[in-house]
Amino acid sequence: MPVRDTVRELSYADSIREAMCEEMRKDGRIILLGEDVGIYGGAFGVSQGMIEEFGPERIRDTPISELTITGCAVGAAMAGLLPIVEIMFSDFLTLAMEQLVNQSAKNYFQFGGQCSVPLVLRTPAGSGTGAASQHSQSPEAWIGNVPGLKVVFPSTPSDAKGLLKAAIYDPNPVVFLEHKLLYKTAGPVPENSGEIPLGKADVKRPGKDLTIISYGSMIPRCLEAAKTLEKAGIDAELVDVRTLVPLDRVTLIASVKKTCRCLVVHEAPLTGGFGGELAAVIAESDAFFSLKAPVRRLGGLDTPIPFNSRLEAAVIPTEESIAAAAAAVVQNKRTM
Repeated sequence: MPVRDTVRELSYADSIREAMCEEMRKDGRIILLGEDVGIYGGAFGVSQGMIEEFGPERIRDTPISELTITGCAVGAAMAGLLPIVEIMFSDFLTLAMEQLVNQSAKNYFQFGGQCSVPLVLRTPAGSGTGAASQHSQSPEAWIGNVPGLKVVFPSTPSDAKGLLKAAIYDPNPVVFLEHKLLYKTAGPVPENSGEIPLGKADVKRPGKDLTIISYGSMIPRCLEAAKTLEKAGIDAELVDVRTLVPLDRVTLIASVKKTCRCLVVHEAPLTGGFGGELAAVIAESDAFFSLKAPVRRLGGLDTPIPFNSRLEAAVIPTEESIAAAAAAVVQNKRTM
């Protein structure tokens, strides 16, 4: 008889650590580098205990220079290693963009496929911790616009573990976004779980009246909103994109063709946000002809994230605003 994996409750942070540790035990090419990832255990404690197991050669504390860290990782990847970079806050990607965008994303193409860059860049994203405007952004739309980069934004511990394992062995550079509010959330994770393929969305909740498409920290909020909608007689289906690039268009289109309505939700500012891409996927597909109402987007306000906790909470979608927007789509109410 096949041996069943033991399913445990793990936190989002612990599942990421477990994914790295399990693969590092198998493959000596994998290294982790970044500011305070070693002795301190990472800014959010994700790499705690790893330097004791794998030593300072494979868990490398670096100087405070995101450009240098990312550049070293690009070179290491081209030389045959499988580096995992931790950038302390996703806002600091602005300091790493030259190496991330102009080197890691382009080298495979510039060298005619003669070398790949199997690099994973992990970074905490999003608001909700009182870290203010320079430490609370959601930069997925910037990165998703760069050909050659893959973008992952998991919402559950199990997804985080499986997607990170797949990202480590992907021959292309992968930006792995981890929402800060999710680190302490817990969920079931199989003990010996394997990879979750990149580019495959997941239906987190089936429904028939409306499709809500989202990712990252908005998934738990959308699930709560779906409970509120259910009390009002609205059965919402929730599709978790999980991988923004490559995007699972097939699952998104199939869901909207079934429900005939669509709401796209994300934390990042609405203008130029990734929700525009998701809405366009529906509008440009044959799902368009199934729609009983226009596709609606619900995103953050077009403002830097405030430090004040009440203002911070007010600039991104809440369970209440998600439920209200979804109900408006079902009732086909004008919002402009």
